[in-house]
Amino acid sequence: MPETILTQLPGLDCGSCGQRTCQQFAQVIAKNPQETEKCIHLNAKTIEMDIAERKTVCEGCATDKALEAKLNWKDSLGREFDFILDTFPHEPGPRETIIPHNPARTKELELKQGDIIIGRPMGMSCGCPITHCGVVMSVDYVNGVIVWCVTGPLNPRAKAQKDIGYYSAQAYDGLVRAHNKELKIGMRYWFLPHRCMLQWRHSGLVNFINKRKEGIQIRVEGLLIG
Repeated sequence: MPETILTQLPGLDCGSCGQRTCQQFAQVIAKNPQETEKCIHLNAKTIEMDIAERKTVCEGCATDKALEAKLNWKDSLGREFDFILDTFPHEPGPRETIIPHNPARTKELELKQGDIIIGRPMGMSCGCPITHCGVVMSVDYVNGVIVWCVTGPLNPRAKAQKDIGYYSAQAYDGLVRAHNKELKIGMRYWFLPHRCMLQWRHSGLVNFINKRKEGIQIRVEGLLIG
């Protein structure tokens, strides 16, 4: 049954399997069990906790399986982190500010809100080995800056997309619903993006904090991985 299969999946909704959510992937596995191999997280430490144990970790997070699975405060390589960066409500993924290594590409490709784009963060800004995919939220043609929501690879596989090449990640904006340390402006933290495919910790300087009913809204700049 898909419901039983779902309890065995990580609940990260990272999209690396080609499905938008773990719930959709569970339905695929129910029809073809061999598809399980497409989940890159099944052997990761982030899902080693028993489901019953997860429910006792944080009463306030008990309804969010993805948060519960990460509340051992270690990434997939066993490194500690301070908070989980989640998405804004009704947005398809983490909101990220980026600059292509060739900023002229922003105007050459005539990027606009709603476009599906792909690229890889390279260098000191992140150095992630995975090509990122996402949906454009806003564009600054003067400086070549793009704000997008990073998603899984399903959209680019099914629809037309534009390739911006290598880029530098400048900032993340999102919500914090679970944190292991007090958050202060001007402090650098280790954090885990909720939908990171590799489930690797990132580092960044918090330079904006605002309390909302959905969680703590923050902006993180000076990004690094590791």
